[in-house]
Amino acid sequence: MTAAKTNERPGTRAKASHIRSSAYKAREVLNQIRGKSYAEASEILDFSERGISHEIKKVLDSAVANAEHNDSQVAEELFVSACYADEGPTLKRFRPRARGRASRIRKRTCHITVIVSRYDESTLEQIRERETASGRSGTAQAAESRRNRVERSRARAEARAAADEDTHDAETDAETDGIETDLDVAGDDEIEFAPEGPYGPMSADPPEDGSIPDGFEVKGNVDSMKYHQPGGRWYDKTVAEVYFATAEAAEVSGFAEAGSKAEASDDVEDVDSADADTTEDDETDEES
Repeated sequence: MTAAKTNERPGTRAKASHIRSSAYKAREVLNQIRGKSYAEASEILDFSERGISHEIKKVLDSAVANAEHNDSQVAEELFVSACYADEGPTLKRFRPRARGRASRIRKRTCHITVIVSRYDESTLEQIRERETASGRSGTAQAAESRRNRVERSRARAEARAAADEDTHDAETDAETDGIETDLDVAGDDEIEFAPEGPYGPMSADPPEDGSIPDGFEVKGNVDSMKYHQPGGRWYDKTVAEVYFATAEAAEVSGFAEAGSKAEASDDVEDVDSADADTTEDDETDEES
């Protein structure tokens, strides 16, 4: 009777290619887990002192994960039905030797394949009877307990996500309800909040069409840091670089009123000081 080909053997498989180890070393460990259950094979690989055991353990776990997610099988009911290592490409290196000679170094690689299958019903029944007689929990109970734990974990994760979403919605609603504005909008139309300007919510950028925005009639000049109120002397001739809702808002932003009394007093003081200097110069000339 001809055996099935390696690529036609039944079961769920996983393969790792180009492992940096020789096929001989891998086969020494694979021979120990062939025909063992998943639990026994994992225990053997965990306590093995061979370096290749770590790579084989990852391939075994991958095969079992494929069986669980793709074939809806229970990990406790699986066993290693087939496992083998094929030779991969060999990396050829050279080592210097005496008298100018060189010896070849062969760095072997291999491809590891692990196939897991489910026990038949008769074998599973025998395993359950042995476990019941020994007082250990059966595979069916372990699988059911595992499924219950997964379901409880998923339920907790969904509840946590729903709670976080409700909290976020509540915070968003609170922020929306707390929005206030000091701008007066003419008419009974629906209020539309303008975007915040360059100097806060009481300022606005000049429109592209050159018009004056509603509710922002105070013109501001950024270069001179002066503002002009409606009806002022230079209001119509001033090209606004920023608009303010009120004069107080402009002053809070660091702007000063054009032609203010403070400037006038400064000018008077400058004139008085200049007159005083002229008088002193005249007196000095007369004495001389």
